[in-house]
Amino acid sequence: MFSNVLKAGAVAPALPWSAVSAAMLCAVAAAAQAQESPSARATLEETVVSATRSEQRLSDVIADMTVIDRDQLDQQAGRSLEDVMAKLPGVQITRNGGPGTETGLYLRGASKQHTAVYIDGIRVDVQNGSGGAQWESLPVDLIERIEVLRGPAGAVYGSDALAGVVQVFTKRGTAGVQPFVGLGAGEYGSRKAEAGISGAQGMVDYALGLSYAESHGFDSKNRGVHNEDRDGYTRKSANARVGLQLNADQRLELTALTSRTNAGYDASKSVKDDRGLRALDAYGLSWTAQWTERFRTRLSVSESTNRYETSGTSTYEAETRLRTMLLQNEWLLGPGTLSLALERREDTLENTGLKNTSHRDRDQTGVAIGYGAKFGTHSVQLNARSDEDSDFGRKNTGGIGYAWAFAPQLRATASTSTGFRVPSLYQRFSDYGDPALAPEESLNKEIGLRWADQGNHLGVTLYRNKLQNLVSYEKGLGSCGKTSCYVNVERAQLQGITLTGAYRTGRLKWYGSVDFQNPTNEATGKLLERRSRRFATLGVDAAVHGWTLGGEMQAASRRYNAKDEQVMSLGGYTLFNLSASTQVARDLTLTARIDNLMDRAYTLAQDYATPGRTFWVGLKWLPR
Repeated sequence: MFSNVLKAGAVAPALPWSAVSAAMLCAVAAAAQAQESPSARATLEETVVSATRSEQRLSDVIADMTVIDRDQLDQQAGRSLEDVMAKLPGVQITRNGGPGTETGLYLRGASKQHTAVYIDGIRVDVQNGSGGAQWESLPVDLIERIEVLRGPAGAVYGSDALAGVVQVFTKRGTAGVQPFVGLGAGEYGSRKAEAGISGAQGMVDYALGLSYAESHGFDSKNRGVHNEDRDGYTRKSANARVGLQLNADQRLELTALTSRTNAGYDASKSVKDDRGLRALDAYGLSWTAQWTERFRTRLSVSESTNRYETSGTSTYEAETRLRTMLLQNEWLLGPGTLSLALERREDTLENTGLKNTSHRDRDQTGVAIGYGAKFGTHSVQLNARSDEDSDFGRKNTGGIGYAWAFAPQLRATASTSTGFRVPSLYQRFSDYGDPALAPEESLNKEIGLRWADQGNHLGVTLYRNKLQNLVSYEKGLGSCGKTSCYVNVERAQLQGITLTGAYRTGRLKWYGSVDFQNPTNEATGKLLERRSRRFATLGVDAAVHGWTLGGEMQAASRRYNAKDEQVMSLGGYTLFNLSASTQVARDLTLTARIDNLMDRAYTLAQDYATPGRTFWVGLKWLPR
């Protein structure tokens, strides 16, 4: 099943894979000596919601999952959200220039439209182009926590979750009053400022935040005819999260986030000053009620709007409005939890490229049931969902997961799950679309083994995800009457092995992940574009005389830039990053970073530049 993935590891001259392997073996050997720390124990008992949409301990989750908290995000000060995501297991990114420009995120080798993204439970997506969340619009400064679920989750979330789910959460107020202010500056004239306040008193809790970021940037393109200027960006963002505890058992919560980005980019063979303007608004209202000790209800309504427009070479406008309603009931039954959910989703697209303005919206209504239980050393998770789409009719999905803790620190898992995605409105009804496109579908199988002891862990996951009816933009095909159209032409197989580990020895905390993958087009046997067969992140943090010092290596093997190329056109790369932080006063923290220490030239998309060696320094005031 995974022989192709193992064979793929044989050719990667651009990466020090002997060093990668040695580091992972060191992790195995040292983990047995690791000592428990209070923070590590707290992480082990961490509660998550993304795996099943119900609260459960992270240590009980059967699915393959990663969590990033605010402390970890603070260590990445000065980076964009997509750059933070690129360090996680199973994740690669591509970007047409610097932060603020068009960004793609590949989770386990799948395209960005195959990952469902949520902000405080609010679905964000676009019906423009191929679809998927606009990662370049999400402000990392206002995010408190990120949960990344790897593997299809259509039986829980419905359409789009063929590769996984990413949920970002903003801060929730707690007792007292806690303000914060942060300032930072770095290479390319980059500057950031953030401020906010959170707290709780009586029935009310609140968290408010503001963020501003700008950069002079660098020339987005490094070859060919283009506007040879610096393509900078600005981003202004704000969020609010207000809760009202009506009584001991019922709670109302309002969430709002808004972000405005203005970024320069270089259009193909253009010498004009091209600008991309992105606007993201997300609003949600939820009510939870704990009727008895064993029965609770959650009702939420939300709306998100993504707007994109360009100026310069051409003028283009597109706006997606997505409305959702979710009613979820949960019962504690025996050793497990039974959930029953009803969900409604409505999408509307306003786009200058739509040739038929009567087809600007669609809707889906889904019913989902799930049951998860733990029987001693055995755990099971069962999910099924049926969605009725206004254009495609009924789509059914399911998932089965099993885990066995066969030793005190060892746990084996196995699961299979399905997912689907209906084509975007643009793919069907634009000048380049085809109304007859069929939904994309996936079937995933995976097994895993995890060792965990007092906050230290090692894990391996093997997966194979088969996708069919993939929608692709192809030349000389389809019925759109153009030279290129969106058509169902591809079948892909995404298979791979992910190794993860973290352990602490004294003052040192080691962490890392290595991915061996083989995402291929089954029709041609070629590697999918802009995806490496091997990539890794390895690092260590050290506590020395009041400082937290960090060293990190990021590496990726070479890739194809486009599906029809016969040779690898994007070289592999290895980057080294350094970080340091310390409390310069009781409530004041200094953070400094050097990224791409060796000033390595590398490329994520053909003809587009990436940052060289960059410096960043920031101060954050947060009363303890």
